[in-house]
Parts: sequence; C-alpha cells; structure tokens
Amino acid sequence: MKHKIITVFGTRPDAIKMAPVVKALQRRSDACELRVAVTGQHREMLDQVLRAFDIVPDHDLAIMAPGQTLAGITARAMTGLDAYFAAEKPDAVIAQGDTTTTFVAALAAFYHRAAFGHVEAGLRTGNKFDPFPEEMNRLLTTRLTTLHFPPTQEAAENLRAEKVAEETIVVTGNTVIDALLATAAKEHAADDPAVSEAIADPRRVILVTAHRRENWGEPMARICRAIRDVATGREDVLVVFSLHRNPVVRETVVPILGDLPNVRLIEPPDYVPFVKLMQKATLILTDSGGVQEEAPSLAKPVLVMRETTERPEGLTAGVTRLVGTDIATIVRETNTLLDDPAAYDRMARSVSPYGDGHAADRIVDSMLAYLRSR
Repeated sequence: MKHKIITVFGTRPDAIKMAPVVKALQRRSDACELRVAVTGQHREMLDQVLRAFDIVPDHDLAIMAPGQTLAGITARAMTGLDAYFAAEKPDAVIAQGDTTTTFVAALAAFYHRAAFGHVEAGLRTGNKFDPFPEEMNRLLTTRLTTLHFPPTQEAAENLRAEKVAEETIVVTGNTVIDALLATAAKEHAADDPAVSEAIADPRRVILVTAHRRENWGEPMARICRAIRDVATGREDVLVVFSLHRNPVVRETVVPILGDLPNVRLIEPPDYVPFVKLMQKATLILTDSGGVQEEAPSLAKPVLVMRETTERPEGLTAGVTRLVGTDIATIVRETNTLLDDPAAYDRMARSVSPYGDGHAADRIVDSMLAYLRSR
C-alpha cells in the first residue's frame, strides 16, 4: 500500500532544506505517493530554489501580496492548505523549520487528522519574541507534531524538556547540509555578474546577509555602521552584502553603505551562486539561521548579528560567534578574524555539528516506518 505524503514549504530557506526530503521521497515512489505544495510566502526567492533543485510543485497557493502582514499570510495559507488537504486526503504532511507556512501546515494537518513530520524540530531561544514570529511558530508546531526530526542532540533535549514523547523524536542531522554538500561539489559557471566579479576579486571577501524583523530599524543601522567602519580604510577586503528584497531592509542599508568603493550591494543570488559565494568568502556576517548551519560545513567562520540564537551547537563547537548588533563588538570581532590567523584558524578548522549529508533519508525512512505501523 502506498501512503500519500504532502510536503509543504513557502520560503527560500524552506525550499533549500526541504529539497533533499522531496528528492528522497521521489526515490521511494514504491512506498509513497508524493505531492509537493508551496504557499509562495516568498515568491521570486522560492522559485529560483525550485529551479535549482528541479522541483515542480503539484499545488501553488501563491499567497504573496504587496505589504502582506503576518495575519494575512496566516489566513491565506490556512484557507489554501485546508482546501488542498480536503481534496488530497494525505496520510502525512511534512514541513520544516519555523515559518508561518510550517505552523499553518501543522495546524491544517491536525484538522485533517494527518500525521505531521516536523523537519528541524526543537530549536529554541527561550524568548517568544526573539526571533519574531519564528520562536512562537516552532513552539506551536511542536504541540501539533506527530514525528519530530531535530537536527542535533541539543535540539532533541529541548523537546525532551518540554515532555515530548521519546518515541516520537528522531535525531537526523540538518537537511541543509544535504543540499549544501551536493551543491558545493558541483562545478558552476556563475551567470550573475555581481557574483562572478566577487569570486574573481583577489581581495578577501566578507559576505554579509541581514534581514530579520527583530533587526529592522536601529539594529540594522548599527549593523551597517559597523560594516562601514570595517570597510573604511581596508583596501585588503571586499564586502559583499546580499540585499534582502524587503524594502524596510533596503531603506536602511543603501544610504549607509551604498557609496563605499569596496562594498558591493547585490541582489540576492540564486541558491547555487550563493553557495559558490560562500565558498569564496573569507568570513561571513549574518543574522540568518540557515547560513549559521551552512557556512561551518565550508570551513567559514560566522559572526551572528543577533542577540540570541536557536542554534547554540555552532557556538559550542566554536564555528560561530554571537556578536549582537553592537557596533564596537562587530568591528572588533571582524577585525580579529581578519588580522589574527590563529583566531581565524580556530573557527575555520572546527568541526561542523550540523550533519553528514544523509538527514533526508533518515527522515523519509522514519516517516514511512511510522505510516506502515499504523
């Protein structure tokens, strides 16, 4: 008997981390009937990842709207997934992480009495407003989940502390490493001129990404002033800032950094060129969750420009460092990594704690075993 499984995702990070799961399910067509549903919570950034991994959705809610609010995203995703699940009658739904799409997918699966598998379960900061709304999304998702797939033992311990049943927890590693290692191993001729120029530049590259809601406004301005301080007077570095498409981010970044000769403000690269840009980078400054996981597997030190992180494994392993949004701290830690080879090597040579490239197979095997046992 084949079991019908629907995978759901809506953002670029979701798509990157779910692509290996989709591919693993496709390889098990003898045991399952797969449907891929996307909400389009991000649009262009989602579509380019789908192209990179050659995934064609079976159903696209296309919920993105100008000036969308969290309430609007939630309502449109819920209405669309409810109708789709009613028509498809899935045995199981799988989604990943902490987006609004994931929380809504879990709730809709519950309403339709379908098993729900939560990829990247158990991440916590302990502050329901930081990151916002992600921390509450994942807390609520946990209460609706049938099988929890934490990427690390630390994430599993968070679930156990919340009295999640041990038999529902399967530590898998992180699927982002599955996607990253497969992509990094491939040759790629970048067709993005901005990426090609950065990769060809002989200077050391500092790669920057910053977009989180809790950093909007003055925290983002501090981040940019810190980057300006680092870049000013350093002819040996090129700062490449991948600009999020959100206008709130751009309105802060462009006026502060747009006129520096060794700072490039670039449009968000497609996934494959971005991996190649990470491979080129000397170090990475980010507030992204996914980059915290990806960069250490490429032996790149990561300075995390947030006040909290739900990924403490990187801090413990020494491959990431939490620097917040204080200007002096960001400048000091960045310059230390640029100027002190021993400090750089301690971070770059540490072992990544986030996976071995086989997380998706563990997830699929566990879900199919559960469905067979019902």
